[in-house]
Amino acid sequence: MRIAIDAMGGDFAPDSTVKGAMAAAQEWSDTQIILVGHQDRLKPLMTDAPANLILHHAEEVIEAEDEPVRAVRRKKDSSMVVAGRLVHDKEADAMISAGNTGALMTTGLLVVGRMEGIERPALAPIIPTMDGRGVLALDLGANMDAKPEHLAQYALMGSIYREKVAGISKPRVGLLNVGTEAKKGNELTKAAYPLLAELPINFIGNVEARDVLTGACDVLVCDGFAGNILLKSLEGTAGALFSVLKQEFTKSLKNKLAAAVLMPSLRGMKQMMDYKQHGGAPLLGLSGLVVKSHGSSDSEAIKNGVRQARLAIENRLTESISQEISGKRVESI
Repeated sequence: MRIAIDAMGGDFAPDSTVKGAMAAAQEWSDTQIILVGHQDRLKPLMTDAPANLILHHAEEVIEAEDEPVRAVRRKKDSSMVVAGRLVHDKEADAMISAGNTGALMTTGLLVVGRMEGIERPALAPIIPTMDGRGVLALDLGANMDAKPEHLAQYALMGSIYREKVAGISKPRVGLLNVGTEAKKGNELTKAAYPLLAELPINFIGNVEARDVLTGACDVLVCDGFAGNILLKSLEGTAGALFSVLKQEFTKSLKNKLAAAVLMPSLRGMKQMMDYKQHGGAPLLGLSGLVVKSHGSSDSEAIKNGVRQARLAIENRLTESISQEISGKRVESI
C-alpha cells in the first residue's frame, strides 16, 4: 500500500503530520508512507525515519485562508495538489490531508477526479454514539445544496462503506429529518424518501437529530448544510459539557475528591467523543481514496487516518462503490 500525506496541511503541520506519519510507518511496515511537502521543512523532522517513509517534494502550501478553487488552480505545486496528483496517477492508493477543507474538495474533483455516476462527492465522518459503533454521516459539509438523487447516492455509498470498512452486515440507513413519519420534512427530504426506499439497502426511514447519538442508525444521510449544522452543534455541546464538568469538579475539595473517583470513567467518555480516534472523514464519490483529517489533528489523529485509509484500501472501498454505481443499482435516479 502507498499512502500520501499532505505534510503541510493542518493547524500543527508539519510537526504533527511528520510525527504521525513516522508512527504509522513503524506500525505498518507493509505500507509505504509518502510525505508530501517542502523538503527543507520536512527533512529536519525525519531523523531516524523508517525505510518505508519517503519524502516527495512540493514547493507550495495551500493556506487555511486561501480561496479553494483559485488556490488549487494556481498552486499546482502545493503539497495538497501534488498528493492528489499522486492518487490520480496511481502512484499512491490514497491521500490524507488536514488542510483547507474546501481546497481538498476541489482537489478531489479537479485533480483526483469524480467517480463515474456520482454527481456530488460527500464528506463522511464518523459521529461517536453511545453504543460505541458510531454513525457514518454524509454529507457533512462538502456540498451545501443537494438534490434528492444526491441523497440517494450518499445512502448507497455510505451503506457500502459501513459494510466494507466497518464490517457491518446490512447497515441501517436513516434519513435526517424533523420527524419519523415518511411524509415529514422539507421538499428535499420528502422527495428523497421514496428514492432511498427503492435502493437495495437497509433503509429504516427518517431519523431525528435527538436520536443520532443513541445509535438509531449506522448511516445517516443529509444535505451538507443540515449535516454541518448537526456536526458543529454536537461538537459545541460536547465541548461545553466538558467545560462545565471541569468547573464543577474544581469548585471545592469535596468535588475534587469526587472527580478523582470518576476520572477513569470521564476519560473513557472523552476518548469515545474524541475525533482523533476516528482519523478522518473520507470524501466518498471520488475515483481515488481521499481522507480529510480534522484541521487540529495531532500525530495520533494522523496515524489513525493512515489506519482508516489502510482498511479502505484492503477492502477495496473505491472499487466496490464504483462497481455498485456502474452496475445500475441506482438506475432509477
